[in-house]
Amino acid sequence: MSPHMTPEEFRRHGRQVVDWIADYLAGIESHPVMSQVKPGEIRRALPSAPPERGEPFESVLSDLERLLLPGITHWQHPGFFAYFPSNASGPAILGDLLSSGLGVQGMLWVTSPACTELETVVVDWLAELLGLPGHFRTDAAGGGVIQDSASSACLVALLAALHRAGDGRVTEEGITRRYALYVSSQTHSSLERAARIAGLGAAGVRLVDVDPRTLAMDPAHLRTLLDRDRADGIVPAMVCATVGTTSTTAVDPVPEIGAVCRERGVWLHVDAAYAGVATVCPELRWLNDGVAEYADSYATNPHKWLLTNFDCGVLWTADRGPLLAALSSLPEYLRNAATSAGSVIDYRDWQVPLGRRFRALKLWSVIRWYGAEGLRAHIRQGVGLAQELAGWIAADPGFEPHEPHPLGLVCFRPRWPGLDAREADRATMRLLELLNASGSMYLTHTRIGDRAVLRMAIGGAATERRHVEQAWERIRTEHAALSRTLPGH
Repeated sequence: MSPHMTPEEFRRHGRQVVDWIADYLAGIESHPVMSQVKPGEIRRALPSAPPERGEPFESVLSDLERLLLPGITHWQHPGFFAYFPSNASGPAILGDLLSSGLGVQGMLWVTSPACTELETVVVDWLAELLGLPGHFRTDAAGGGVIQDSASSACLVALLAALHRAGDGRVTEEGITRRYALYVSSQTHSSLERAARIAGLGAAGVRLVDVDPRTLAMDPAHLRTLLDRDRADGIVPAMVCATVGTTSTTAVDPVPEIGAVCRERGVWLHVDAAYAGVATVCPELRWLNDGVAEYADSYATNPHKWLLTNFDCGVLWTADRGPLLAALSSLPEYLRNAATSAGSVIDYRDWQVPLGRRFRALKLWSVIRWYGAEGLRAHIRQGVGLAQELAGWIAADPGFEPHEPHPLGLVCFRPRWPGLDAREADRATMRLLELLNASGSMYLTHTRIGDRAVLRMAIGGAATERRHVEQAWERIRTEHAALSRTLPGH
């Protein structure tokens, strides 16, 4: 008897799985947003050894419900305001299911032409939806590729930048001289990791000053660092400008930074992982200022705010030449007529791994289901709710909002009269613990000007005005109750 699941068995269990997911999403508000389990609790509940004999799939679903669900932090919960949204919409889930069902490994065009060609169309569609320049299209000098995340995108961009900065010597000989990567204190930590992986090390990363109010990168200080390194015999490889930083959604001045990079001949990578998809709305296209003129590469993540479940990040490059030169290799077992003719795109040359999933299916499903109008409506709802929340915070004497907050994230600091800065920060962190322990919401924190502040990111597919209003009332109530327990109150 074959151990494989038959098509009829798959059909029956597949319906059970889809029903389970639909029931989960429909009843997600009944769960505490943040998992309440203790470290090791899930592992101890699971068998220590694998089963000798196969088990019915119903047992898998039963244990998922009984053992694993308590250890899930519910990113699709309408009270999830931590980090950034990681939306999983119906069409994206179904697109991912289709990808899994086809089981495509799309490393080469020849291994599934539709996998490659759909991706070229979808990334071109997305570039058009976001108002990105024409040279980012795959039928132009550059092109787009779906990565797993912006972290991989920045690594790939850095490898291409190093290839160009070293006139190909880095690709052939490795790091034989000192190169530098330029970021700010607000740049995502993945850039430093990329520098380590690429061989620059942490010592090859330069921190550019930021404006103390907006937290945006200072182009004048960037110019100073570039010139200093040149004088010291260090080759500037890449500058990363961020459009919508993780901490506060600060926006670096890309036109000014780009002009400096152009003057000095340095690769400019624009990391718009969170905010880039917001430019589907014409009124937010100012976020693209300077990209068309100066960006050598650009990345954004549909898997954050654009209703496409993880993982789906898109990287575009203005000129694919350095990227392909840095990453291409062709062992004999991958040779084929289409690749040898140079008439196709082989996306394995656009990423670090050889293998790749059919991620384009879920992004294609999302764009077709929602259309441009539906995508814009989702972004506008998140921005609108965030601005309304910011207004409530500004009107309450117990809180202070951080400005600016142009997108779906609002950072704010509770006021604790009578406490010094250190005591106030401890009170803020205690408030955060109480709010997250309530089960009704999940927030995170950051530091601005060395002071602890709370972050509330709005943009979940299930989040409505009532959820934001309920969260704000809970924050005010917990703040008032905690204030009464502090010294002098």
